[in-house]
Amino acid sequence: DTEREAVGQTAKIMGTSQDLCSTLRRIDGAGYKAYHDTLGGWTFPEGWSVHVDKIQSDPFAPPSRCHVIVPQSLSRFPPELFDTRVKKAAVCDFLTRVMCRLVKRGGLDQAAAGAGWSGPKGGDLQMDNPTQQVLERTSVMMDKNQVEARFTVALPAAGRSILGQKAAQILTEALPGVVKQALVYAALDTQALKRHVDTVEDQHTLRELIKKDNLVAFVGDGSILPRASGNSDEPMDSKQAIKFASPPSLRREFTLPHRGTVSGMGIPKGITLIVGGGFHGKSTLLQALQLGVYNVIPGDGRELVVTDDSAMTIRAEDGRSVSSVDISPFINNLPFGKQTNDFSTPDASGSTSQAANILEALEMGSKVMLIDEDTAATNFMVRDKRMMQLVAPSKEPITPYISKVRQLYIEMGVSSIMVIGGCGDYFDVADLVIMQENYAATDVTAQASQLAQPLDTSGPFGGITQRAPVPDTINAAREGDRPGMEKVSINGKHIVRFGDEDIALDSIHQLADKSQTRAIGDAILLARNSCMDGSIPLGQVLDRIEKRFNEQGLDSLNAGRYIGNYARPRRFELGAALNRLRTIKYRQVR
Repeated sequence: DTEREAVGQTAKIMGTSQDLCSTLRRIDGAGYKAYHDTLGGWTFPEGWSVHVDKIQSDPFAPPSRCHVIVPQSLSRFPPELFDTRVKKAAVCDFLTRVMCRLVKRGGLDQAAAGAGWSGPKGGDLQMDNPTQQVLERTSVMMDKNQVEARFTVALPAAGRSILGQKAAQILTEALPGVVKQALVYAALDTQALKRHVDTVEDQHTLRELIKKDNLVAFVGDGSILPRASGNSDEPMDSKQAIKFASPPSLRREFTLPHRGTVSGMGIPKGITLIVGGGFHGKSTLLQALQLGVYNVIPGDGRELVVTDDSAMTIRAEDGRSVSSVDISPFINNLPFGKQTNDFSTPDASGSTSQAANILEALEMGSKVMLIDEDTAATNFMVRDKRMMQLVAPSKEPITPYISKVRQLYIEMGVSSIMVIGGCGDYFDVADLVIMQENYAATDVTAQASQLAQPLDTSGPFGGITQRAPVPDTINAAREGDRPGMEKVSINGKHIVRFGDEDIALDSIHQLADKSQTRAIGDAILLARNSCMDGSIPLGQVLDRIEKRFNEQGLDSLNAGRYIGNYARPRRFELGAALNRLRTIKYRQVR
């Protein structure tokens, strides 16, 4: 209720920074609700302001939301530094990282650790901390008039009594130092800022250039693909890592706006296999490609690894729910006459889930399938000749991917990049075979073609049936809550808590940041409320959401709330989340 009252009102200036300090000292020792006296904006002598947008209900609740506004007359960022969407995202990402470093360096992110219930609590200032990827965010936003930064503060208390002196120290003494160092152009390392923006703009340009050159991916010479560890996305130490070098036959060159001419391995449209022994870097290469749909920060090691931005990682996903997907291109003749042209199940098998994942990806507009055999269903990928002799094709419901991958490319222009370590049958359909040996890439297409055997791939791929989500089946209400109330939250990067349902996204490998997951949860509600009527196909729903983001930004997810921890998801991860909501129903649109 407090938040609802504050929406749209916290831009109002209530007084000066001295007034804010006086208010906080006045309410020192008062009950926690007295913090409501700080709602609104407070101006500092230099001309910038801090705004308290939402007060937490008590010291144990989620922290209070705030934002600062620095007019461009004070921050003075050169307009040419943020005159495109890509450059603006890069500048805002850089400023977010600077603020996070300053907050951490000053110990402002450390909460008080009191003795028991009555001891001091809170006091920590937190900001959305980016990953290696450079994404559109709401942590820092910028236009020609101002720079805005958003953060949370756990307003300090002892028990439920306000620690006003501590709050004043955070908001009127510590915060100004961070603002002056992070949001004023002259105070920054301007060369590092320019390098950050130039690196991102080069990646964006390179991704566009490879499309014009009929490539689906590019891996630059000198790239560091291995990561520091299995749970880290930071690069392996360059002294230990083997830097990537393109096979001569696949080397391409491109000229970028800032870096100049770069060279590396170009992967053309078609069917590409990545082969080699275990632990030689096959999956490492594929993992770099699957995140090559995003731009990364300087020093990541993958600044010259780019992939067609429609690429989707496909895997088997036992147990996922499926609603009204036409999986007949791959699966037919199920026992007991169960139809597959309008297939639904609450508990898909490995093969049916992988078939559904592919058809859903095509429905959303993906043009590149990324598949690792380690996470694929074996019976979906291939059937060898001896098994076909034992189990006649007429008795086998599954048409394996190997029998459809060529038609998928010829008829729909959809390429496939696959890690294949144990099935040479795929040589029969491959256009390109890359061998990884000790993390070094070699073009072995000629050798593989000598081992290939004729494979009958005649016949059409099959149709892609569009589906319209039914909005009445999307409901984030929780049992026992008051009517009309809905609750969406996240648990890390891979779970959206949507009312009483958990949307499991652990098989969606191209989610880069939990702030994307948070945006996805709220985007589902936005899509239901403004983009669906039960007859609009999913692809068009996603088009409308993307248009909304392009025109109104991520604030369209929660207008007037000043949410600072959204990052923009791709349409594909948003669609994947909708498809994995167990309550959702679709209607086929033919």
